[in-house]
Amino acid sequence: MSLGKEDLKQAGLKITQQRLKILRIFEESDQRHLSADDVYRIVKEKEEDIGIATVYRVLAQFESAGLLQRLNLGREQAVYELDSDDHHDHMICVKCHKVEEFVDHVIEARQMKAVEELGGNLVEHSSVLYIECKDCLSKPKKK
Repeated sequence: MSLGKEDLKQAGLKITQQRLKILRIFEESDQRHLSADDVYRIVKEKEEDIGIATVYRVLAQFESAGLLQRLNLGREQAVYELDSDDHHDHMICVKCHKVEEFVDHVIEARQMKAVEELGGNLVEHSSVLYIECKDCLSKPKKK
């Protein structure tokens, strides 16, 4: 997914260098889920002149515009990911806090069936599984 000036225009946002740089961080990052502090750290590593308040403001604007999705994954701080049409859920390691995405069509179908049986209309949903990841499980236990 490549976002740029046109996406900012369509979202009703003025094109600024700060917005473009923050958008680029999400596109180029190896990490799919970034907190405001993560974005700010990357900004500083790239020696960009963007303050933390601007980072928070731009992330909120991108969320409102539908460019980013905000996720509260049981962390102290929310994380953001590029908004995509591909629905997925998350698994979070309770030890190292690594976030993995997964899709399970059987679970999705069962959730839809439960909503239909109640006569409702599913607006949105998310599932978060809290796990111990294989990396943490393979580490020797501390005595």
